[in-house]
Amino acid sequence: MPRLAVVDTNILVSALLKRGSLPDTITQAIRGGLLRPVVCREIVEEYGAVLRRPRLGLPSNDVNELLNLFADVAHWVRITPYLSAMNLPDADDWPFIAAALAMDCPVITGNLRHFPKRLGVEVLTARDWVDATR
Repeated sequence: MPRLAVVDTNILVSALLKRGSLPDTITQAIRGGLLRPVVCREIVEEYGAVLRRPRLGLPSNDVNELLNLFADVAHWVRITPYLSAMNLPDADDWPFIAAALAMDCPVITGNLRHFPKRLGVEVLTARDWVDATR
């Protein structure tokens, strides 16, 4: 049975930029059925917008393949709206936090600072996730 996790966009960018990297290990775990990503509409929209940024220079075939993979295997949730009282370092991270809270699963990210412990979400780096699955 695959583990559930919310995968932050920066993991996907890194995975596509550097094959064989720890972030790429996360995408390979999704392809192999070991990890089932948790998404919502807002997360998928961010994935598409960021991965298609011309300045990243990511091959469109690779981006489309990854987005199609998520569409095929992800566990979809609906999230609650962001409240400014939550005072997040980056309000754009709310969908990732809300999805993780909805499924009681971790967020895998390369930017731990954007996910305050006070919100009760387990936050893992790609290395943390790989080490935990060994």
